[in-house]
Amino acid sequence: MEQHRTRPPHNGTRRPAPGAPLPAQARGERQPAAPRRPPPPVVQTLRRFPNPRLTGLGGGLFCAGLMFALGFLVSLLFGSSLTVYGVLFVPVSVLTAVWMRRGDLLTAPSIVPIAFAAGLVPVADSSGGTSGRLMGLFTALATQAGWLYAGTLAAGIIALVRRIRLVRSRSR
Repeated sequence: MEQHRTRPPHNGTRRPAPGAPLPAQARGERQPAAPRRPPPPVVQTLRRFPNPRLTGLGGGLFCAGLMFALGFLVSLLFGSSLTVYGVLFVPVSVLTAVWMRRGDLLTAPSIVPIAFAAGLVPVADSSGGTSGRLMGLFTALATQAGWLYAGTLAAGIIALVRRIRLVRSRSR
């Protein structure tokens, strides 16, 4: 019959000899901490902002909904200016990548192009029914590809840097 070990394995630590003084950590005392300097004012200001954590679906809904609303706003205020829409797309994609949960980080670069296309629906020029609206949408996607690439690249870089930092912190 097999005998299982009842004591935990020895991990290399030894108890002090009887009568020897215990180390500070064993007595429950804390080591004196080094004085910490306060964070810079920029960091203090950024900590006051909200810090939501979006799931993959929540990030997609947030980005697509915000871009659709901004598309309507641009079409009302700026006469369907695609440049204004593209400029507004970049900070939205950055926010989406910053607010994504750790587990869903790599979905951010795939969410933002879909949201860009969803927000183009009210902005794109439409003339004559469904085919005209589709033609305007495809034309807007082709002419504004620079903004689409810029926002997607920004979201991808932010997601990649956050993911690398997460993997490094887990390995420590």
